[in-house]
Amino acid sequence: MKLEARQDSKRKVEVFSAGCALCEEVIDVVRREAGSSSEVIVHNMKDARALARAEELGIRSVPAVVVDGRLASRAGGGVDIQALKRELGKTPKGLILST
Repeated sequence: MKLEARQDSKRKVEVFSAGCALCEEVIDVVRREAGSSSEVIVHNMKDARALARAEELGIRSVPAVVVDGRLASRAGGGVDIQALKRELGKTPKGLILST
């Protein structure tokens, strides 16, 4: 089996953070699990642009993680680190698995 990458193959992972301990833990997990096949962007919620982006995505609590424009995890009932790891472990868009 081989992997063929297209130019648009990098998955975009956005982390929305307020700088709290839980946010920092989630950022660490995302950076570790996302790997080089993902572009990781950390948004500081003290920044007006980050607030606007969070509003666009319907984020109302932090930490929150968005993968390719889809909300993957948020603080609501606590971040499920294992579910987040599974989500980040999926094959990024644009990668073709072939034999």
